[in-house]
Amino acid sequence: MDGSARMWISEIPALDPDAREVILDLDQTSADPAERMACMLLNRGHEGEAGVFHLLPEDLSARYERTGNRLTVSLLARRDVLAQDLASRPAAWRAHLDLLPRDPLHDGRVVLVRRETVTDFVPAERDGFQQPVVLIDHSVEHGDGPVALTELMSLFARQEAGVAVVAAPKAPAA
Repeated sequence: MDGSARMWISEIPALDPDAREVILDLDQTSADPAERMACMLLNRGHEGEAGVFHLLPEDLSARYERTGNRLTVSLLARRDVLAQDLASRPAAWRAHLDLLPRDPLHDGRVVLVRRETVTDFVPAERDGFQQPVVLIDHSVEHGDGPVALTELMSLFARQEAGVAVVAAPKAPAA
């Protein structure tokens, strides 16, 4: 599936109707083991306001990249953290860990999810971090196509989807 169909720049009315966020859809039932691994790591979150979970960058982090008019977001995890959490999971998941692409900027990390979209949006920066990425995870059957953002928001409002905030440390200058 095209990653841009599962990434949006939008407001989340239930959280802050005045702030534009980078939002990624994560499907807990995805055929992609790496996406399911990202969902598994959401269990490491710490609950904040309005039922939103926040993850430490050591557990799951995001990275922004811009190429022309395209904004790319990658979800990154430490290989050792994944290996620890995968110890009690099916062998196929553990085998898939070795197939994940390495993070080109940090050898101990792997890339779990990579999405991009065309936008002029530039994530805000502060104290060595770029604006966090919001993940909405769900396990709702959604037919042949991707879940629309309005449906994700409805799932969250009905407490049928989780929301997690992932830090985006600024990548070192090349």
